[in-house]
This record gives sequence, C-alpha cells and structure tokens, in this order.
Amino acid sequence: MSDVPLGRRPLISGNWKMNFDHHEALHATRDLGLRLLPADVSRLEVSVHPPFTDLRTVQSVLEPEGIPVALGAQNCAVEDSGAFTGEVSPLMLAKLHVDYVIVGHSERRRLFGETDDVVRAKVRAVMRNGMTPICCVGETIDEREAGLTEDRLAAQVEAAFQGTASEALAGVVIAYEPLWAIGSGTPATPEDAQAACRWIRGVVERCADPSAAACIRIQYGGSVTEETAEPILQGPDVDGALVGGASLDVGAFVGIIRAAARSRQ
Repeated sequence: MSDVPLGRRPLISGNWKMNFDHHEALHATRDLGLRLLPADVSRLEVSVHPPFTDLRTVQSVLEPEGIPVALGAQNCAVEDSGAFTGEVSPLMLAKLHVDYVIVGHSERRRLFGETDDVVRAKVRAVMRNGMTPICCVGETIDEREAGLTEDRLAAQVEAAFQGTASEALAGVVIAYEPLWAIGSGTPATPEDAQAACRWIRGVVERCADPSAAACIRIQYGGSVTEETAEPILQGPDVDGALVGGASLDVGAFVGIIRAAARSRQ
C-alpha cells in the first residue's frame, strides 16, 4: 500500500451480502487480485466483506498472494463468547485478521430489528477487539420527505458513539446510506451525498471535537456504480463508498475503485 496517511484516505468497501459460496468467493478474490493495479490503490484503501462462511477462504487468498485488499465482515455479535447459538463472535473475527466490520446496516436494522442500542453495543465490541467498525446511518424516504434527514442522522450517530473517546472516534468509519436510494438504481445526487456527509461530520465535531471530525472517514452507500461513483466521491466530505450489488461483479467493482482513484487526482 502507499504511504498516503490512513486518515481520510478513501475506503471502497464491497459488501457481498448473502452471496457467493466459498468456491465463488475464492474465484472472485483471485480475480480481484489479478485486476487491481498498484495505481488503483495508491491513494485509497479497499475492503471486501464476504459472508461468514467465506471469510477463511478469502483470507487464505488475500494474505498469501499479497492482494492489497482488507478483509471485512458484515456483522458480529455483541459478546465475545457464550451461549449465543448462531452468533459470530467479534473475537473470532479478529483471529481471522478481519480489519473492518459493518455495523448497523439498514438491512440489519429493518429486517432483524437492530436498535440504536444494539448498534452501539456492536460498535464497542468491534473496537474492543481491535477492528474498525463501518457504522451505517441513513434516513427513509418518509423521513426525507418530512425534512427529518438531519435529525435522523444526528440521532443515529450520537447513539452509536455515545461514550466513545474522541481519539477512538477519529479512527472509525461511518457509512451514509440513504435508504431511499439502496437497491433503487437511483443514487443520491453528488450534492445530496456531500450535504449529508458534511452534516455527519458536523455531528461528530459536536459529539467529540474538531480533530475527530477532521479525521473520521465517511462513506456513501446506495446504488453506487462506476458511472455514479466519481462525481459523488469528489465531494470533499465523502471519503469512499460502501458498495452492494456492484461489488459482486469484479469488473464493475474495480471500475468503482478506479473511479474513486480518479476523484482524488
């Protein structure tokens, strides 16, 4: 990786969701490694977030083959161990050299009832085990149309990081997910994305301090494609992208990575 400082270095994250068995994950990871060029990652960072059953397979390709991609997970339990059937411990993820864990994704909140309190507990669990949370926040279409976007984003950010020290908060990642854009094929405009990310940064400054706000990375996520990525990522407060469906197509994902690199030239 390059010597560009990690702080505010764009992070492009591919969330595979519940896709790819371990054979498909292996081929996708090797394909990604073959396509990525040093110039693609000289100014940014890339992570992939496979299903739990693929993590060891992906790790066994990334590390020995020296692929410049960080390993991420899509979720984790609140506790490190115990009688929690079906859960996956953050401690176990750390042992697999997972670097990033998505927390509070809109699908987890909507489909599995994760509350702001649960999200906060997971943020703390991830950080306790030496990994970096990618904490997702975002508003629904109803909240947007009612003019409640800023209130909703502030409430989610404040709840997620309540009690987090400023120095620790500076190192986390927040992903702005406008729920009305996810899966719609219609992303937020570059102006919408920049305004929301700027607002989130201001919330962090109020919760912590200007130093934390200046360092924290804020991704955009919501129907990101190669065509839409570059103008969105040119926003001065947009520090990368959380990519869903497009990350399943390695060629399209590499296109987004290169669009992100161009946005920082």
